[in-house]
Amino acid sequence: MSSNASRPTDATLTCVRVLDAVETAVVGKRAGLELVLAGILAGGHVLLEDYPGLGKTLAGRSFAQALGLTFTRAQFTPDLLPSDLTGSFLYNQATHEFEFREGPLFTGLLLADEINRTPPKTQAALLEAMQERQITVEGRTFPLAAPFHVLATANPVEHEGTYPLPEAQLDRFLLRVSFGYPTPEEEAEVVRGRLARRAEEQQVEQVLAPGELLDAQSAVELVEVDHSVVDYCVDLVGATRRHGSVQVGSSPRGSLALVTVARAYAVVQGRDYVTPEDVKHVAVPALAHRLTIKPELWMTQVSGVTIVRSLLDTVPTPAALTGGHGR
Repeated sequence: MSSNASRPTDATLTCVRVLDAVETAVVGKRAGLELVLAGILAGGHVLLEDYPGLGKTLAGRSFAQALGLTFTRAQFTPDLLPSDLTGSFLYNQATHEFEFREGPLFTGLLLADEINRTPPKTQAALLEAMQERQITVEGRTFPLAAPFHVLATANPVEHEGTYPLPEAQLDRFLLRVSFGYPTPEEEAEVVRGRLARRAEEQQVEQVLAPGELLDAQSAVELVEVDHSVVDYCVDLVGATRRHGSVQVGSSPRGSLALVTVARAYAVVQGRDYVTPEDVKHVAVPALAHRLTIKPELWMTQVSGVTIVRSLLDTVPTPAALTGGHGR
């Protein structure tokens, strides 16, 4: 690690350069891209849940290029087998031995496209890689080199032929992010960019050399978090368990996710300490997918998003509790 790579201020400059590079391909999604980058800086995996054609796959490929990561894309289908992700042992006729051939999981950034279209058995193989940073094939365990991140995509409206992700796997995603539709001006910029480059493929400038992402991730560990901010995160997560519309609230993993992502988001925003506003900004993408709504409310407008937003309005912030103490 370089002598100054572990400082949050240096990581902030890196973040700006990465976001500027990715934005040359993904237009008008700076807020969403900041969240995705915060998730990667925090060492986690991100679920991109949005309608088709809104730049999910492009964002994944662009981040891989800008961050200097090896990139693989796996199209999840109903006939996808666990070995299609992990790899398998194949017989080598020359050596008369079985040799392991690595699958798409052996990469820096895996784009798991339409993750909810593959059966639970294959989803479980991905779950081990996401949680344990290793895979097991025929009783042998193979570690995955760091950094390893999964950006998964899912279509929130088309449910025919899908296998909804179980709560245990949803909980492994540090964030769930949606980009949303672009404004007319942004959409026009996308079209003009396509006409100008005279090609379908887009290339993003590589900002980081191999290993530099690990330096930036180490800087997040130096971001200060005041005790009052920690208590605020715990209070928010605790409130999800007591909410009248929630069947199962967030586990302590939600509190850890809030603090971890808030630290990374603070670095993206140029600070070496976390504010309550950082927590509020990441609360919905960090917590909403961790809540199980009561079955009788499934056909209503109640969702994890609406519940977390309501809690942000009702749970007292550290500023109110500590008289404006900012750190």
